[in-house]
Amino acid sequence: MNTYVDAGTTYTKIISDSELSDLKALYNKNNYNYYISDSHTFKLLHLKPTSSCGHMTGVVNQENEIIALARGAKKYVDLNSTVLDLGSRDAKWISFKDGKFHDMDWNTSCASSTGATVEMLLKFYDVKVKDLEFTPEKYNITCGIFGLEKIMDSVSKGEMPSVAISKFIHGIAYNAWKFAKKPDKLYLSGGFCENKCLVDSLKQYCDIVLLGRFILCEGLINE
Repeated sequence: MNTYVDAGTTYTKIISDSELSDLKALYNKNNYNYYISDSHTFKLLHLKPTSSCGHMTGVVNQENEIIALARGAKKYVDLNSTVLDLGSRDAKWISFKDGKFHDMDWNTSCASSTGATVEMLLKFYDVKVKDLEFTPEKYNITCGIFGLEKIMDSVSKGEMPSVAISKFIHGIAYNAWKFAKKPDKLYLSGGFCENKCLVDSLKQYCDIVLLGRFILCEGLINE
C-alpha cells in the first residue's frame, strides 16, 4: 500500500492507492483514493505513510512542504505563476518562472493560526462558514491574538459576529496577497479554498484559481 499524507494541525489529507477501512474516500483520481480526516482521528489510524509532510506527521518519511507544494502545483499552473498555500498555522508561497521554480517564502510567525483562529472564532460565536460574506471593510491584522481582541471589541459594541469575522477574514486575504508579493493572478491551495468569504476577498485584489486541499499530498507522489 502506498499512502501519502499531509498532516495539518486540524485536518489531515491522505492519498492512497488502497481503501482505508476507517475512512470514507471523498473521490478517486488516477487510481488513488482521496481522504480527509481530523488530525486526532488520523493519529489513531497508526498509518505508516510512504511519504508525508505537515506539522503533525512527525519524522516518518517526511518531505519539505515547499518541495511538496512545488511538485504538486506545477502541473496545474501557468509557466509564470504564484501559488499560495494558506493553512491553519502558516502561509507559504512559491513562484514559477518559465516553468521552473523561481522564488518562495514561508511565514510561520505573524501568519500563524490564521485558519485555526477562524475555526475557533466560528465555534465560540456559533457562526457557520456559510454565514460569512465578503465585506469591503477589513481588519488589517496579521496576528491571531490581536484579531481576537479586535473582533471581541466590535461584537461587544453591537456588531454581528459573522460581520466581524468576515472583516477579519478579509484582512487575512489582503495580508496573504501582500505576502505573496501582490500577484495579478494567484493559485490558492489549502482548506481556505472552501471558504467563500476569503476567496471573494482575494478576488478584490487579483484573479484566483482554486487548487483545492490535496496539492501538497499530490506533490509527495513520486512516479
